[in-house]
Amino acid sequence: MAGLDQKSPNVLLQSLCCRITGKSEAEVAHQFQYAVRVVGSNYAPTIERDEFLVSEKIKKELLKQRREGDAALFSELHRKLQTQGVLKHRWSVLYLLLSLCEDPRKPMCHSQVGSYGALFAQALPRDAHSTPFYCTRPGSLPLSYTERSGPGGAQISTSMGTSGISSLGVYSLNGPTPTPQPLLAGHPPQTAGQQLGSRLAWALPNTSALAPTSRAPLGPPPLSTRTPRPRHDGDLTGELWVGEAALVRDILYVFQGIDGKFIKMSNADNCYKIDSKVVLCKSLRDTSSRLADLGWLHNKIRKYTDSRSLDRAFGLVGQSFCASLHQELKEYYRLLAVLHSQLQVEDDQGVNLGVESSLTLRRLLVWTYDPKVRLKTLAALVDFCQGRKGGELASAVHAYGKTGDPQMRALVQHILSLVSHPILNFLYRWIYDGELEDTYHEFFVASDPTVKTDRLWHDKYSLRKSMIPTFITMDQARKVLLIGKSINFLHQVCHDRTSPGKITPASKSTDSPKDAAELLSDLEGAFQGKIDAAYFETSKYLLNVLNQNYLLLEHLQAMRRYLLLGQGDFIRHLMDLLKPELARPATTLYQHNLTGILETAVRATNAQYDNAEILKRLDVRLLEVSPGDTGWDVFSLDYHVEGPIATVFTRECMSHYLRVFNFLWRAKRMEYILTDIWKGQMCNAKLLKSMPELSGVLHQCHILANEMVHFIHQMQYYITFEVLECCWDELWNKVEKAQDLDHIIAAHEEFLDSVISRCLLDTNSRSLLNQLRAIFDQIIEFQSAQDSLYRSALEELTLRLQYEERKKQRDSEGEWGVTAEQEAEENRRIQEFQETIPKMRSQLRILTHFYQGIVQQFLVLIMTSPDESLRFLSFRLDFNEHYRARDPRLRASLGATRGRRPSNI
Repeated sequence: MAGLDQKSPNVLLQSLCCRITGKSEAEVAHQFQYAVRVVGSNYAPTIERDEFLVSEKIKKELLKQRREGDAALFSELHRKLQTQGVLKHRWSVLYLLLSLCEDPRKPMCHSQVGSYGALFAQALPRDAHSTPFYCTRPGSLPLSYTERSGPGGAQISTSMGTSGISSLGVYSLNGPTPTPQPLLAGHPPQTAGQQLGSRLAWALPNTSALAPTSRAPLGPPPLSTRTPRPRHDGDLTGELWVGEAALVRDILYVFQGIDGKFIKMSNADNCYKIDSKVVLCKSLRDTSSRLADLGWLHNKIRKYTDSRSLDRAFGLVGQSFCASLHQELKEYYRLLAVLHSQLQVEDDQGVNLGVESSLTLRRLLVWTYDPKVRLKTLAALVDFCQGRKGGELASAVHAYGKTGDPQMRALVQHILSLVSHPILNFLYRWIYDGELEDTYHEFFVASDPTVKTDRLWHDKYSLRKSMIPTFITMDQARKVLLIGKSINFLHQVCHDRTSPGKITPASKSTDSPKDAAELLSDLEGAFQGKIDAAYFETSKYLLNVLNQNYLLLEHLQAMRRYLLLGQGDFIRHLMDLLKPELARPATTLYQHNLTGILETAVRATNAQYDNAEILKRLDVRLLEVSPGDTGWDVFSLDYHVEGPIATVFTRECMSHYLRVFNFLWRAKRMEYILTDIWKGQMCNAKLLKSMPELSGVLHQCHILANEMVHFIHQMQYYITFEVLECCWDELWNKVEKAQDLDHIIAAHEEFLDSVISRCLLDTNSRSLLNQLRAIFDQIIEFQSAQDSLYRSALEELTLRLQYEERKKQRDSEGEWGVTAEQEAEENRRIQEFQETIPKMRSQLRILTHFYQGIVQQFLVLIMTSPDESLRFLSFRLDFNEHYRARDPRLRASLGATRGRRPSNI
């Protein structure tokens, strides 16, 4: 081991080549040269150095091959290896084993060491047995080992990575598109081994063997040796006469982004220019300039990939995009290798310029036409994708695929399959496992880790609209968001431990860009089918859990019965029990007393048969107390929600329920007050017949009470049937047809918004609500006035009856009924009472005037309302057109309303 450690890397690499191929050092010279090129390349794929991840991939591969015993043995050996310090780079060794097992050309993990030679030979490109064009120039050492001197003596970097050509031996040698047929006839077809790595040699003749000793030059055999045209390096004027052969050699270097001797990059003009001292005819100069554009395009693409490949913040999608550009550049480098090898053969064999098989600028122009078009497309794509990442980058690539050129469309589709592969992996991980590992924010589903569990459904996950690829519709993106959100909601909020695989059986994911390309070709078929299947299964399971385990629909019905006063017997009995308590000042109320009354009302009505889970959530709530408030002003029912159902009944929804309850409770109280007023009138009507002076006042009370009863009954009918019942029926139909939780939440919020709006509780109906509250206040004031009237009248009636009783008693005793003083006192008291009657009548008249004025203004407002139901309510409230006759505005509004009716029929 000590001797082995002292050997140089070159010696070790050569020994490895001999061991793999089973040949001597002299026989593996070409393989060793190729291995040096591979090892010296600068291509470094972005691989996460995670030893655990690589070991898991190896075990997964063994399990795929049904080798469970080997997988267990590997786990045990790997565990022992971790406990011992034998290897320092365990990850590298494991990654090598994984790469060998995953090699698609030969299952090396099953073969013997001797079979590695055949595999190693397959990896050699066709020019591996000749000196690569980018490694040497005539009369110089290989660029892999030394520096070459550029024009003017400038030193050019020897790193293969600088020119970008060293990627040849690292990328996959099988291109994504087939190689076109050679342009020149008369050559035998290539074998499968010869076609390896020739995709971007688009229009070249057959190049099956490039070694100077084993291949013929392009075209027919040379007629004579190549004699270069004499070149004058300078004359008296300093001009240079350059032949076409020198230009061809310069152009080949320009193709690689390297300055030639006569053609160099002009930083000022950002293009390649021919030296001004060089004397050329116009055709050669124009042809050279057109060919130099290929080098400019190459530099543009290479600059983008070099700057982005090492940028980890560019993300997986961006790295995939750079990898696709590298792959295209690799094929372009193969074309340049073929061209330079041809030039090398011509120089070695002395082929003259101008013979049919020689390499000329015009032939280069023809042969590089297709590569130039492809590089133009790639350069335009690079410009368009500047500053983009993730799904936005995929959208940019997808937009370039909408072209009528089938070759360009195939090129963009191939790049899109590589770019979209990480996105589809994100997508499948999200919809099948609910996991979101988006370190660089490339996926269109965003997560906010600061959001608490109770707001998980509403706030934690959202759509990044800028990152939604254009080949994914907004409806598909919404479904994708809902699927993963439902899985996380089940696990974190519902505490459901069912594995995602049992909820939605995972289908085959995009294990490779080829799978991604197949999926992208059928977005409306296979892809849509996968999304829909996962969406329906996950949403159905979530709704079942909410309905069966958490009684979502039962809680929804409880809201209707208790907070929206749907349980009539319970509400009426509760109001009867609460009347003495709520008549007291609000500051003297105690919540525990009211809670006891609530429980009594539940036990005495049909509410007792409700689910215990629902009844225990029903509670009493006291609002904030203002000066002068009574218990009626601060009392409210409350319904406690927590856990998963709080996702539907949010705090905003519960505040809406509280507002609606207070409004309905106040309206119900008005009905309760008017019932008491009517009962008082009916009970006292016979008693007060003996007091004829009160008949006018009592008649006035009856008329006003009837007006108020009519108004409240019509309002109650409108609120109960036209608003609550209709909105509830619409909500229940939507809930029964809901496909996901979002549909239920949206239907519930729409129900509450509709109730709030049509019950005059929104901001647009504030003036109507103020008028309605003023009417309610007039009803309470009328109750006080009538109670005061009846109290005074009954006291007077009691005194009169007592006076008559005393008279009868004294008559029966044989005495005078009353004395003159008593009679005078009785008459004086009666006179005083009769003097208070005009005051009572005046008070009622004022009360009636105020009440009718407020109702009149209320009718004007609802007649001009855009809500058709409110306009119809105005007809019922003023059924005899009493108010219409009193107010011209009301007549105009009513006429305009009625005038619109024929046009709507």
